[in-house]
Parts: sequence; C-alpha cells; structure tokens
Amino acid sequence: MVAHGDEHMEGMDGMAMGSTTNSHTGMTMAFFTSTSTPLYSMSWTPNSAGTYAATCIFLIFLAITLRAIFTAKSFLEMKALEGALKRRYVVVAGEKMVSERASNDGDSVTGILTTNGVQEDVRIVSAPVKHVQPWRFGVDLPRALIMTVATAVGYLL
Repeated sequence: MVAHGDEHMEGMDGMAMGSTTNSHTGMTMAFFTSTSTPLYSMSWTPNSAGTYAATCIFLIFLAITLRAIFTAKSFLEMKALEGALKRRYVVVAGEKMVSERASNDGDSVTGILTTNGVQEDVRIVSAPVKHVQPWRFGVDLPRALIMTVATAVGYLL
C-alpha cells in the first residue's frame, strides 16, 4: 500500500477498511472551476467570468478559423489541379507526335471499337497514374503560406 502524506497505514491485517474519511489533503483535483486560471501565459489571466467567457469565445473563433484555412487550402488545391489538367502543351518541331509515340508504346493495347456498325482498330493508351506536378510559384507559394498560417493558429489552440 502507498502511504499518503504523513499517515502510516498500520494495523491493516486482512485489509478490512470499514471506515472512510472525507479528507483529501494529499490529493490534488484534476478538474476545477476557476475563472482566474492563466491561459497561454501569466499575462493572459481572465479577471472575471465575462473575460473568461470572451477567452472561450476567442478559442472557438480560432478553431473555426483553423477549419476555414484548411477548407481554403482544399479549394486552392482543387483549382490548382484543375488548372494543371487544362494546361495546353505545344508541339515542338522535330519532336514525335503523340500518336507516333503511342504506336511505339509497349504499355498501350490495341482493340476493335464498333460504333454504329462501323469497326475501327484503336490503340488504348492510358496516362501515367502517379504523375507528380512540377513546383510552381503560383501554386506552391500560396500553399506554403496557408500551411504556415494554419500551423500558427493550430499552435495557439
């Protein structure tokens, strides 16, 4: 058994503890209701119930701001992907055409496509699934700034 405070638990033959005490001298409380608890630092200590409520409202506002930042990041990611998919590529003179590269591609498959009773020989080519977008100032710089702000707000929470 563990002794609490200066009390020694002697005479506990058989572990019969028929009486209990209401004294909590050696125990600290984990939950309490005090409006004078310092929040973030000693200088940020509410003086009344009103300032404590205002601090709680501020924390709720910070949590909403953090979720809004992640929503904005998701929206910007979607717009960046949409822009990347709409990007046009220019064919350079002297380069092979896409159709020529597809005919020489070992991953492409040939097949027959029938449309309105007309059969056509086709070559099925798929785009690479694991394509990493290149680093771009217009996409990655705002992404980094948003994540920096989100990290700062998350730190305050």
